[in-house]
Amino acid sequence: MIVIGFLNPKGGCGKTTLATNLAKALYLDGYSVLAVDSDPQGTLRDWYSAQDEDAEGPDMAALDPKAIARGLKGIGNGYDIVLIDGAAKIEARDSVNLVKACDVVLIPIQPTPADIWGASDLVEIIQARQAITDGFPLAAFVISRQIVGTKLAEGIAGVLEEFDVPVFRSRTSQRVIYAESMIHGSSVVDNEPRGKAAGEIRAITNELLELLNGEERI
Repeated sequence: MIVIGFLNPKGGCGKTTLATNLAKALYLDGYSVLAVDSDPQGTLRDWYSAQDEDAEGPDMAALDPKAIARGLKGIGNGYDIVLIDGAAKIEARDSVNLVKACDVVLIPIQPTPADIWGASDLVEIIQARQAITDGFPLAAFVISRQIVGTKLAEGIAGVLEEFDVPVFRSRTSQRVIYAESMIHGSSVVDNEPRGKAAGEIRAITNELLELLNGEERI
């Protein structure tokens, strides 16, 4: 079982959008997937509840971040991949618990100064954990909701390099289909499998699998 967390204390950075769309993309690639909502707001749970009754896709569960490790032992067995949608504005102790439970932490981040500043505490928690566990969890930034052609979108990768955390080449852009898919409990790879948004999700999924395969984790 590989546990992948989508974590960032900044709200609105695209955690749930990435978690739901990658969950469906990985499911369609043949993996058994469990999506875990650790956010009291329950956006991932709302997405799952909005699915058609006959829809096929990943399973879903909700867990309190304070007991995430114990909870995963109880429900995670039997799955290839567990994806955790992290909450915003959580206490540092809960962030530590989530990081400890993960094999990989993906940090969705919008190309804005507020998002960049907000990620610094999480990066410190990850790097402190890596220092005592031989480099785990693996971690990477995923730039989300970029507005193509803007200076912020073009320059953010260079800014993020200062954190000494890898940055995925692939990123998501501001597209209406992401919100439309969320409302209907589906994903962009379902609704427009050959569309630009689906291409973005596929590219991010491929980079994630490359990261895992490079460490012989899947």
